[in-house]
Amino acid sequence: MSQDSEQTTHFGYQQIPLADKARRVGEVFSSVAGRYDLMNDLMSFGIHRLWKRFALSQTGLKPGQTALDLAGGTGDLTRGLVKQVGAKGRVVLADINKVMLERGRERLVDAGVAGNMDYVQADAEHLPYPDQHFDCITIAFGLRNVARKEAALTGMYRVLKPGGRLLVLEFSKPIVPGLKPLYDLYSFAVLPQLGRVIARDKASYRYLAESIRVHPDQEALKQMMQTAGFERCDYLNLSGGIVALHRGYRL
Repeated sequence: MSQDSEQTTHFGYQQIPLADKARRVGEVFSSVAGRYDLMNDLMSFGIHRLWKRFALSQTGLKPGQTALDLAGGTGDLTRGLVKQVGAKGRVVLADINKVMLERGRERLVDAGVAGNMDYVQADAEHLPYPDQHFDCITIAFGLRNVARKEAALTGMYRVLKPGGRLLVLEFSKPIVPGLKPLYDLYSFAVLPQLGRVIARDKASYRYLAESIRVHPDQEALKQMMQTAGFERCDYLNLSGGIVALHRGYRL
C-alpha cells in the first residue's frame, strides 16, 4: 500500500485519501468548466474581475520577462500577464485539468491572445520546469484545491528566479465585524442553489463553499509561504477579507 493511500486530506468538509483529491477536484472542474466564467460573474457580482485586476497590478513584470499562471483555468490572469511581458516575453498557462485548460485556450484564442504563450497540463505539486525559470508566478483561486500545499509552494519557490515573486489570490477569512454570518448564509444557502440552476451542479458549489472554510487563513498561509522559503511575505485583504492577495519573494 502506498503512503498516499494511507494519508488523508480535506475535500470540502470530508476527509478522503490524499491520493484521491486530485481526481475528485478534477471531476468538480470538469463538470463546471462550460459555465465556470458565467458562475464567477454571478456568484461574485462581477467583483472577481477587480480582484484579478488588482493582482495583476502587483506582478512587477517588465517586457521580455517570463510568467507562470498556475491553476490558470480559463485564462483571466493569463491575458493580463501576456500584455505585461510583451512580444519578447513568455507566459505559461498551466492547469491540472484538461477540460479547463482547453476552455482557457478557446477563450484566449477568441480574444486574439497568441504568439508568446504556452498551454501546459501540469500538477502544481510537480512543476515540470528547471530551477529559477520564471520572473513571476500567479495562482488565483487554485491553491485551496491542492492536496499538498506545502509541496506546491516549495516547487513554486524552486522555479522562481532570484528577485521573482509569487502572488496567491485566494478566498480567505472575513475580518469585518458582522460580515462572516452574512457570508456564510450566502455561501451555503444561495451559492449551491445558483450552481444547481446555472451550472446544473449543486454539489460542486457546495464543495466550493466548504473548501474555502478549510483553507488556511491569512496568517497561516503567510507562514506556509515563509516555511517554503519565500521572504518579505505579506498579504492584502480585499472585500473585507473574503479574498486576500498574498505576496512572497525569492531574494
